[in-house]
Amino acid sequence: MNTLQKFNYQEEFILESGHKLPNLEIGFHTYGKLNKNKDNVVWVCHALTANSDVFDWWKGLIGNGYHFNPDEHFIVCANILGSPYGTSNPLSINPVNGQPYYLAFPEISVRDMVKAHQLLAEHLGINNIHIVIGGSLGGQQAMEWSIIEPGRIKNLILIATNARHSPWGIAFNESQRMAIATDRSFFANQPDGGAKGLKVARSIALLSYRGYKTYSVTQQEDDDKKINDFKAASYQNYQGEKLVKRFNAYSYWYLSKVMDSHNVGRGRNGVEKALSLIKAKTLVIGLKSDLLFPIEEQQYLFRHIPKSAFAELDSFYGHDGFLIETELLTNVITSFFKTDVKGKIIELQQSA
Repeated sequence: MNTLQKFNYQEEFILESGHKLPNLEIGFHTYGKLNKNKDNVVWVCHALTANSDVFDWWKGLIGNGYHFNPDEHFIVCANILGSPYGTSNPLSINPVNGQPYYLAFPEISVRDMVKAHQLLAEHLGINNIHIVIGGSLGGQQAMEWSIIEPGRIKNLILIATNARHSPWGIAFNESQRMAIATDRSFFANQPDGGAKGLKVARSIALLSYRGYKTYSVTQQEDDDKKINDFKAASYQNYQGEKLVKRFNAYSYWYLSKVMDSHNVGRGRNGVEKALSLIKAKTLVIGLKSDLLFPIEEQQYLFRHIPKSAFAELDSFYGHDGFLIETELLTNVITSFFKTDVKGKIIELQQSA
């Protein structure tokens, strides 16, 4: 159904850190129906500031008439733990004092997000998942799930993601948190706390999501006499304000830390050992222009996930290409499912 649904887990939810949430609420969307064989599930893991309404933000790949559609598939997307779109997050009420958690919200990780997905899958009666797909932070979740439950997931699609977050990515996230922390209202325990800092943080993030060529074309000035009020400056302000209207600084702070802590090798004798546990037939997709998750990170996944294929997209849009290049993604995914992947032999190439 195209409306937000809620699942309430009444027992204590124990986090990877050992801390506990006394109850867990998960917001989610489903589209289509589970077939008789229960083998048509497509589970979408969303990225940092997205929500569970995947038909809204991944148009062209998922939705009516697209590759993943409700006529053929039972599509599920759950809002991630810590996000303000229906799932327990820093603005949820802390039962200890009846006030929002704010910065008292416990530390969370990608594995905690996956654990919440597992609970929802059980609630929905889903035992096996035909496809798990995700990009960026969504890809980190999809990867973790395939390691935690390798027998449950048949096919895995990882886009613009990595096995552990890089020092480069952590540096970008820390710079954004530093911007939020300069806004004194962030520590005032109010729902709109840190809004000005969040605007700056989003502006910083955009520089990693796109790139030099993207800005050179989309924000180029036509007037050589101009000395102020540049398009690029207006764009940064607009995008920052746009996020402030739909998100909050506390969720952003926690979710950026989730990305920093992503490391599939933690407690598993290293990254390569962890990736070797994946049994799903896997498609790894990288974007040549991605500054935040360079294509070397996806090539690494391809080399170390047993049954994997690799596709390289030449996108103009940098990291954000995984949300925009839906036609290219459709072509590559269609080719992948026509291919019998054995070991790490097949390499798919697709260019714009």
